[in-house]
Amino acid sequence: MPEPQPQSEDTGERNRRYGIREGAFAAVMQGGGESYLSAFALLLHATAFQVGLLSALPQLVGTWSQLLSVKVPHRFPHRKALILTGAVGQAICWIPVLLLPLLFPNWGSWLLIFCTVAYFTFGHFSIPAWTSLLTDLVDPRVRGLFFAHRAKVMTVTSFLALCGAGLVLHFAQMWEAPWAGFAVIFLVVAGSRALSTRYLQRIDDSAARPTRKTEFGLLAFLRHEHSVDFRNFLLFSGFMHAAAVIAGPFFVIFFLRDLHFTYLEYTTWMATGVLGQFLTLKPWGRIGDRFGNKKIMVATGLLVPFLPMFYLLSTNFYFVAAINFFGGVVWGGLSLGLPNYVFDTVRPEDRAKGVAVWNTVNAVGWFAGAMIGGWLAEVIPAQIVIAGLELRLVSNLQLVFFISGVLRLVVSLGLLRTFRETRAVEPISRRNFIVELPLVKPLARALGASEGGPE
Repeated sequence: MPEPQPQSEDTGERNRRYGIREGAFAAVMQGGGESYLSAFALLLHATAFQVGLLSALPQLVGTWSQLLSVKVPHRFPHRKALILTGAVGQAICWIPVLLLPLLFPNWGSWLLIFCTVAYFTFGHFSIPAWTSLLTDLVDPRVRGLFFAHRAKVMTVTSFLALCGAGLVLHFAQMWEAPWAGFAVIFLVVAGSRALSTRYLQRIDDSAARPTRKTEFGLLAFLRHEHSVDFRNFLLFSGFMHAAAVIAGPFFVIFFLRDLHFTYLEYTTWMATGVLGQFLTLKPWGRIGDRFGNKKIMVATGLLVPFLPMFYLLSTNFYFVAAINFFGGVVWGGLSLGLPNYVFDTVRPEDRAKGVAVWNTVNAVGWFAGAMIGGWLAEVIPAQIVIAGLELRLVSNLQLVFFISGVLRLVVSLGLLRTFRETRAVEPISRRNFIVELPLVKPLARALGASEGGPE
């Protein structure tokens, strides 16, 4: 296999630019399409079990395709071809997602689940090759900042797509034609995925190191002595996903069915979370580069347990929107720290393998959590009596959310201490690290400026 050519500064900058543009168009698909699949399922009269399955099964099956795709490059080393195959497949899948439930309404929910499984399978198939390729083309010294910038662009685009799709559904609901709204949205996101594929095609991968067979197979890779931190990290990530997804898929039911939110209100709630991510992704990336991604996981891992518990306190629209904004800030940090820890911990030649294993563990946790959450949603009452005190809730899902929060706390307290930072980072005290956190640092600066002003 020929050696890769050195990457010029212009080529590197162009590749980074194409990578960001590709991410922006993919984010339209995620924000405008994936975000509303559960709402589409409710339009098809899906049960809580089916909504949970819609969230969990595509992720589980999709990650199996990741494990397959890790093996393919050893026999077919052109990573970009694998990436393009997955991207084109995703774009095509939006057509049956829309049409099959319309043509066969009696089986609509199950057909939606089946088509969504195919859609995520194509997407997951390309993830290891795409992650491996992009990380090879980005300087490790600025990798956290680059991915934070890319994530920020994707967050803005996803936010705009989310709001645009919500407005489309709002007007379609006013005209009593929600099907038409979903048709417009799904056709637009299919076109957006096609455009992202075009930018993927334009990336120059000649400077990337050739894909070669690594020294360890999957099981040997996990058993290797250098993988102890990675194995413990996998446990934390998998159990955290399981605990989180006990609640995650059922917010759409809570808001649209139980609280009778309009599509516009539901969209606004989702948008607050995206806004929280957007405002803080760059600071999170800078923190990860300087102080390590483990510190990000500790800070956010101790905050995410309390997010779903707040939904017991009030169902006021402005309150839940504020909680979701804070949730976007916290989850933005955790979702950035998790994959960057994988990049830091595994060797470059094992990176695709590490990403595939990590995503597989997450998907197993996702599936287990969604199934547990769906079962709890069916059996937990909305009215409970403790020591003679009666608690009446708007929805039994509020107790499901509380259970999810408790389990998240158990996972964080039990597993965060079992793995360490594997990259040399700048040391910092706990107190100073807290001051560096997003939203805290600007507040600390404002207070400092106020105290240090003219006397």
